[in-house]
Amino acid sequence: MSGRLRLRRGVVVREDPLTVEIEGERRPAWADSVLLGEMREGDEVVVNVAALDLDLGSGGFDVVHVNLTRGLDAEPAGGEHVMKLNYTSLQHPVAPIEGSPDAPKRGRNAFSMDSVEKALRPAAAVLVLPLHGHLAPAVWAAKQADPGMTIGYVQTGGGALPGSLSRDVAELRERGLLAGHVTAAPAYGGDHDAISVAGAIDAAVAGLDWDVVIAGPGPGIIGSDSRLGHGGMAALDTAHASLALGLPTSISPRLSAADPRERHSPVSHHTLTVLRMLLAPVEVPVPSGNPVATAALAEAAGWKHRLREVPADLTGYADSGLPARTMGRTIEEDPLFFAAPLAAGASLRRKG
Repeated sequence: MSGRLRLRRGVVVREDPLTVEIEGERRPAWADSVLLGEMREGDEVVVNVAALDLDLGSGGFDVVHVNLTRGLDAEPAGGEHVMKLNYTSLQHPVAPIEGSPDAPKRGRNAFSMDSVEKALRPAAAVLVLPLHGHLAPAVWAAKQADPGMTIGYVQTGGGALPGSLSRDVAELRERGLLAGHVTAAPAYGGDHDAISVAGAIDAAVAGLDWDVVIAGPGPGIIGSDSRLGHGGMAALDTAHASLALGLPTSISPRLSAADPRERHSPVSHHTLTVLRMLLAPVEVPVPSGNPVATAALAEAAGWKHRLREVPADLTGYADSGLPARTMGRTIEEDPLFFAAPLAAGASLRRKG
């Protein structure tokens, strides 16, 4: 059966970076500390070996499924009553930011506010990302444009689901560039969990008081070499949720001048498909000085969406020390890829 879990027993032989020995072979691994706790040298573990065995580019490591040595003594559940990863062996209870007594401020009932409150509601901007590699450049550029702006990240489906996996999120938080992290189902493990993307955005604006919500998938992206079967389609649902909440919405286009795959250069079919399928207009920031990419985006946008050319500070970002590689290519090798989220981030402004 093709969908069966590929589980193997192993032993932790190194904690950092995590390395597990399976049948005499030492293999890189990753363990979700949110679900499994800490891993120590000598621990007996069960790992899922599917990604490494398949030589997946963004998943080149085994994933620890359970720690047999110290992972069977979890504390009793608290008052949480909503499951994430429900009806899988990794289901776990969370307190959703929507409808929870512990939800910050008005977030738990923000969408049901009366007309007066809605009129006073801050018109936060929402930037929808096509993939995780756009997050750090977009956040950095937005902060350069307006250092006082409060920016948070809503992690959607389409890529990796564990909120703790992203090194980019951790670094942005450490630098004080990112104010918070909400993981929306099926993603989990952020500062707050949300059942839906709409609920996450609504709570972020009305409860967490973010000026800007940047929403997109976690690391990696699901793909099938088809028009609709890929993780980039999450952007369609995210943009519709933002628009339905009445929020100014923009989409960062996925661009590349160095990707050898024709379907991703200069504009990815991921972005073109989403723009053509959107039911309402959005803004599409485009890095200045790229007429070929702009023309392709204009054709997909038609009369529906508004393109806006914005300068992209590639040199400043390259000097920032933030992640500047995509698919093994540096910012010098594929500047257009990074120019897109830099332009998108620079276009953001506080709307309230």
